Amino acid sequence: MNNRSNVLKIKDIYEFLNSISPFELQEKWDNSGLLVGNMSDSFESLYLSMDLDLDLVKNLKPNSLVITHHPLIFSGLKRVNYDTYSTKILKELIKKDIALISMHTNIDKTHLNRFVVEKILNFKIENQNEFIANVKIDMSFTDLLKHLSKKLNLKNIKFVKTKDYIKTLAICTGSAMSLIDEVQADCFITGDIKYHDAMEAKARGLSLIDIRHYESENHFNILLEELLEEYLKKNKLKAIITASKNPFEFFIEGETVE
Repeated sequence: MNNRSNVLKIKDIYEFLNSISPFELQEKWDNSGLLVGNMSDSFESLYLSMDLDLDLVKNLKPNSLVITHHPLIFSGLKRVNYDTYSTKILKELIKKDIALISMHTNIDKTHLNRFVVEKILNFKIENQNEFIANVKIDMSFTDLLKHLSKKLNLKNIKFVKTKDYIKTLAICTGSAMSLIDEVQADCFITGDIKYHDAMEAKARGLSLIDIRHYESENHFNILLEELLEEYLKKNKLKAIITASKNPFEFFIEGETVE
């Protein structure tokens, strides 16, 4: 990496990120932090993205820093054969001298869930534990579906309905059905809901609404740009927002919806 003294160091921006959302808050299974590059490296361009995909990485400028939400590497790599999602992207990052920082469950806890619930969905949070935001509303289940569809641009929504009227919500972006035992609400809103999750929720009298993983967290870029605004101005640096492509497409009779 370029080490000119007048270029910002990765250590500088890492320390700022750590001050607003400490990396030590991440879950034990998580792998947030500096994943590619060295703290002493410098960079010339800054990109923000929820995820990385191969097309996106191929279009990044060399000698850059990318900050993502989801870590590219979760567990130890035993071999690098350039034939998997993570290793193909690692090859491009290393070849182009691009560093990577990921902010996952630490920023979920400190900012992202609250940002989506309050700024995107326009709900008022009554209280929040590490991951789940609790909200009081007064809506029919149908009106709630319409509201979520509009705010998150969801043309179809998977749900489990056990009540016609909803007064309390529990909301967690991403994938949080593992937290079902912590839910004390009429309806739980999260992503990646599976068949057996739905069966369990129905047995408990708990309504579910699946707002999907990508759609519920792709506001990471906007959030991080806001958090970095003053820091970037001070250091005369501009963040480039990039959008990784949702790997899923959805078939609706007569059209294909990405």
